[in-house]
Amino acid sequence: MSRLDRQSFLGPNSDAILEGATIGIVGLGGGGSHVAQQTAHMGVGGYVNADPDVIEDTNTNRLIGGTLADVDSRMPKVAIAARLIRGLNPGARIISVQDDWHNAVDDLKRCDIIVGAVDGFREREQLERFAGRHLIPYIDIGMDVHDLGKEGYLVSGQIILSMPGAPCMRCCGFITDERLEQEARKYGAAGSRPQVVWSNGVLASTTVGLLTQVLTPWYQNPPSFVFLDYDGNKGTVTRNARMELLKDQVCPHHPHDEAGDPLFDIRKQAFAPRPAPASERVRLPWWRRLLIRLRGRKSI
Repeated sequence: MSRLDRQSFLGPNSDAILEGATIGIVGLGGGGSHVAQQTAHMGVGGYVNADPDVIEDTNTNRLIGGTLADVDSRMPKVAIAARLIRGLNPGARIISVQDDWHNAVDDLKRCDIIVGAVDGFREREQLERFAGRHLIPYIDIGMDVHDLGKEGYLVSGQIILSMPGAPCMRCCGFITDERLEQEARKYGAAGSRPQVVWSNGVLASTTVGLLTQVLTPWYQNPPSFVFLDYDGNKGTVTRNARMELLKDQVCPHHPHDEAGDPLFDIRKQAFAPRPAPASERVRLPWWRRLLIRLRGRKSI
């Protein structure tokens, strides 16, 4: 048996489909790190990973694959994701962009699907609009913790699949002008949002299931629009009522005449990792560099 034989039910040539697929992951700090890990287990072959940050001590409660040694060496989150992926698929095609995703758009255009694990509503809307314009399915995941006073805290989240032409996050009321205005007023003063590893894992696992539905023949006639609500207190993932209300609706917010980029030709795009500037390369501790040389391995 090969390591992927037990997922052969995903359909004819599913292994080759997943190996040939390229996914974009924007945000590798929480849910995005789970997505990188799980898709690597499934045999996805191509990645465009974008995140400007390095791992910090406060990330270690939820960043899959990150270690305390990585904190000491200020390892970029995209480098941790690449290491995690290559531990399962040494031949994976990985473009790591240690930068804001807006500076990775040419790389993200080559993706078959994009997963957004970002915090802000504005960021989500921009990512969805970018994906829709380039006819790329987009999956948004996010969680929050709400203070209920004497009743404690509510852990909640959502998973939204936005297919080109199908209902978007504005159609379903998740993105609104009011939310964008509230976020703008709080910009820079909101602080970091509470995060825990298990809720990120639930959201990411559900996301990988949707991603697999989109890419493989496994699930016949998957829905073109998905809006799922996560209740961490009850331990449930349920269909939002808007899924049925918006069934078969055409999105008015992302017109077809806005789709496409006449200057982009994927046939002319070489999948080439970006070389990191010398000033941004990770400086490993001397003992780790020595071990790498002794083992005959290349450093990051």
